[in-house]
Amino acid sequence: MTHSDNCLTFKFAAKVSDVPAGSVIKVEVDGVSIALFNVDGDFFALDEICTHAHASLVEGYVEGSVVECPLHGATFCIHTGRALTAPATEDLVKYPVRVENGQVLVGMSSTPLAAGLVPANDVTPTRS
Repeated sequence: MTHSDNCLTFKFAAKVSDVPAGSVIKVEVDGVSIALFNVDGDFFALDEICTHAHASLVEGYVEGSVVECPLHGATFCIHTGRALTAPATEDLVKYPVRVENGQVLVGMSSTPLAAGLVPANDVTPTRS
């Protein structure tokens, strides 16, 4: 699923210098906890909490374009948010990212479907 940038407001998440290559930091944008990754100079923004159990992916292990949850070892593709291994079966929400003037901006909308902010398998995110 694609989204239109017309539906989004890109908001400051971090300075480029705050996220060195190969690292991840937790940022709050519009009250949403986001894991902001730098993979070889490209930035990606995903939900910060693992979809399997309540664990911060920022505390996980990053290798290349994969992040491993520190709690039960589920892995996710940083590029897409797709759940790669069990025990996670639900993908992470991926947020659009722009880099402008040394700042990392994350695209946010008040309605996830309007912004195209859905898990990689195009299913509306549900949380119990």
